Amino acid sequence: MGKTLIEIAKELKNSQKKVQLIYAFNGVGKTQLSRAVKELVSPKHEEEEAQDGDTDIKVLYYNAFTEDLFYWDNDLEKDTDRKLVIRPNAFTDWILQDEGQESNIITGFQHYTNDKLTPRFNEGYNEVSFSIEGGNEERIDNIKISRGEESCFIWCVFYSLLKEVVEVLNVPESEDRPTSKFDDLEYIFIDDPVSSLDENHLIELAVDIAEAIKNSNSDLKFIITTHNPLFYNVIYNELNAKAGYMLSKYEDGTFKLEKKKGDSNKSFSYHLFLKQTIEEALDSGTVQKYHFTLLRNLYEKTANFLGYPQWSDLLPDDRQIYYNRIIQFTSHSTLSNEAVAEPTEAEKKTVRFLLDHLIDNRYWKERKP
Repeated sequence: MGKTLIEIAKELKNSQKKVQLIYAFNGVGKTQLSRAVKELVSPKHEEEEAQDGDTDIKVLYYNAFTEDLFYWDNDLEKDTDRKLVIRPNAFTDWILQDEGQESNIITGFQHYTNDKLTPRFNEGYNEVSFSIEGGNEERIDNIKISRGEESCFIWCVFYSLLKEVVEVLNVPESEDRPTSKFDDLEYIFIDDPVSSLDENHLIELAVDIAEAIKNSNSDLKFIITTHNPLFYNVIYNELNAKAGYMLSKYEDGTFKLEKKKGDSNKSFSYHLFLKQTIEEALDSGTVQKYHFTLLRNLYEKTANFLGYPQWSDLLPDDRQIYYNRIIQFTSHSTLSNEAVAEPTEAEKKTVRFLLDHLIDNRYWKERKP
C-alpha cells in the first residue's frame, strides 16, 4: 500500500532541502503532484487574492496548467490575424510591463527554436503574434507556430520570471527590493519544461535552470519533476546533488516516492550512452555480437535503477525465457567456434525489438513498484 499524492506533497513541503529532483515516467502523476504541493503551500483562495494583489504569492509553478494562461485566437473568419492571447494575470504583467523582459524572452525563444522566428508583443502585452523572416528582406506575418514552439515560448516567459525572482529575493532587506510581490515566496515547482527540445538545447536548458538555482541565495526552495533521463542527469550533476527521487504509481492508485542515492542517479548517463551506441549500430546496419552484451548491460542497469530483482523481469512476458536465453547465449559466446562477429538478420531484428520494448512508454506505465 502506497501513499496519496497529498501525503507525498506534504513530505516535499516539509523537507528542508533547497532542491528536490524527481524522476517519473509519463502518466504517473507529476502534474497532479505539482497541484497538490501548490494547494498545501497556497490554497486556491489565497492564490485568487494574490492575483488581485491583496497578498503575496507563496508558490510559482510551471506545468501543463501554466500553458492554460495562453490560448490561440486563430481569426477563423478571415484566417489572417492569428495571435497568442495571454489571459490576465499578475505575473506576466510584472515580467513584461514592470520589468521589461520582452527582449530577453524573444532572445531566449529564438535561441531554442529559430533565429528567424520572432514573437511580437502588442502594446498591452496581452497578445503575441509571430513572424518569420524570409530572404530578400521579406517577412511572413501572423503565422501559427507549432505546439512545441508554443511550449518553448511559454517556458521562456516563465524562465525570465524565474531569473528575476531569484535576483529580487537575493536582496537581503525586503525594503531594498524593487517589488514586495515575492517576499513570501517559498517554492518554485518546475514540471517537465519543453520536452520537445532536441538534446543539445535540452542540456542547455537544464544547465540554465541549475545555474539559476545555484545563484539563489535566499530561502527559496525548488521542486523539479521530469520524465526525461537526460534532463534529470544534467541537473543532478550540475547541482552536485547527493540524492534524487523516483515517483511511481501502484495499481491501486497510490504512489511511492523512493530516494535514489549516488551512483543510481549517475546510471542515467550510462543508460543514454548504451542506448545511443545500440541505436547507432541499428541505424547504420553494423550490429555485431557484442551489441547483445551492451543490450543486456542496458537491461541490467535499468532493472537495478527501477528496483527489479532480475533484469530478465523487464523482458516481454509472453516469451521471457526465450529472449533471456538468446541474450545470455549471444552475450557469453566468446570462443571462435561458437559465434562469428556478424549476427544473423533474425538476431539483428531481436536487438531492435528488445531495445524498442525497453524504451516503450507504454511499458513503463505498466511498471509495478
